[in-house]
Amino acid sequence: MAQYSIKDVEQLTGVKAHTLRIWEQRYGSVQPHRTQTNIRFYDDEQLRFLINVSLLMKYGMKISRIFEMSHDEMSGQIKNLSGVFLTAEKYSEVMSESLVLSMIELDEPHFEKVLNDVTLKYGFEGCMTRVLLPFLDKVGIMWATNEINVAQEHFISQLIRRKVIVAIDGAAQPVPDPKKFILFLPEGEMHEIGLLFAQYMIKRRGHQAIYLGQSTPLHDLYKVDEIYKSDYILTYFTIQWTNDNYKGYLEELFDLFKKKKIILCGPRGKEIEKVKNKNFNAINRIDDLAEFLNNL
Repeated sequence: MAQYSIKDVEQLTGVKAHTLRIWEQRYGSVQPHRTQTNIRFYDDEQLRFLINVSLLMKYGMKISRIFEMSHDEMSGQIKNLSGVFLTAEKYSEVMSESLVLSMIELDEPHFEKVLNDVTLKYGFEGCMTRVLLPFLDKVGIMWATNEINVAQEHFISQLIRRKVIVAIDGAAQPVPDPKKFILFLPEGEMHEIGLLFAQYMIKRRGHQAIYLGQSTPLHDLYKVDEIYKSDYILTYFTIQWTNDNYKGYLEELFDLFKKKKIILCGPRGKEIEKVKNKNFNAINRIDDLAEFLNNL
């Protein structure tokens, strides 16, 4: 049984810890477990219930009415939710929480429905930037704190990876004088959804890209570039490296590609943007990558 602290539940549902305690006292339907030292924690079933409560509240349903519902009635209401009457920000929150529920329950049909709804509303790029990437941030937190297991993380990651690959195949919109990109992940880096989405964004804007994928040695990258003659080298950092490792890796990368523009993307961008080199851009926000590509 997974164990979620009250802080974990607050992060995953958007419901404040103070509110959770009030519900516990007033409605008595979500009684947390206690550790031997009397610290509250919640199990999978309780987390699912609280995510459902949060979703229904965001659609304007009164909390007293929600706590009167049976399990089946609540499930029926959740399946019929529509984002028509929500603000864009609230809609994105609701859809992200719905994906958390899909992951916990290993519910692929519900995952597909949520993504189809969001894609119809915002298009695929909007779906990724507004919902999927914030959701993946939540997944990272849950995985790092052992709130989900490896199988659950792999389950949802592979579903998203499959969606991005399908989108890439239909993204090409050729432009005159397209730029050429090589995309790769450093050795030891295995999380490729961000890099795949970068490939989608590049192709959607009419440029060309070779995708080398996970854990690519720099000497192999160099050999590919000798043949392909790229304009840009783009990589994506998610793993935590020491400053010395960053410095050594980047020095080797810059030395190999002195005449290339190098783009370093991902949540570690801020950690490496202080590096002094005129040939690279550090981009840690997906909106910034979109702006960079739009200005090529």
